[in-house]
Amino acid sequence: MDTSTEPTRSSLQPRKQRSVAEKRRIVEETLAAGASVARVARANGVNANQVFQWRRLYQAGRLGGTPGAIKLLPVTVESSSSAAEASVPTPPAGTIHIKLGQAQIRVEGHADAVLLRMVLESLRA
Repeated sequence: MDTSTEPTRSSLQPRKQRSVAEKRRIVEETLAAGASVARVARANGVNANQVFQWRRLYQAGRLGGTPGAIKLLPVTVESSSSAAEASVPTPPAGTIHIKLGQAQIRVEGHADAVLLRMVLESLRA
């Protein structure tokens, strides 16, 4: 006769099945600046190891949607032939000038793609 006092799977509550949208929401909470995976997991009643697994799926694009989904922004190409812009020097070739609200970014020459992505992602937040 087994006198073990450890609960068995059948005596525990059944595992909660979470939707893809719920998993994605939990993962995105962990991606916020200063967020702790353990705290987010605990707040949502999930094991932290499970949340780390969902994060790997999310980053691989296998948790629905696109990881860190890049939203398309409207782009305008302005001609420098107008009289108002005649006094503004023409930027050198290979220049990127981005205006997002009150933030402006100007990249000249060869841009480090990783650094530029980090800067743009920080503006998105």
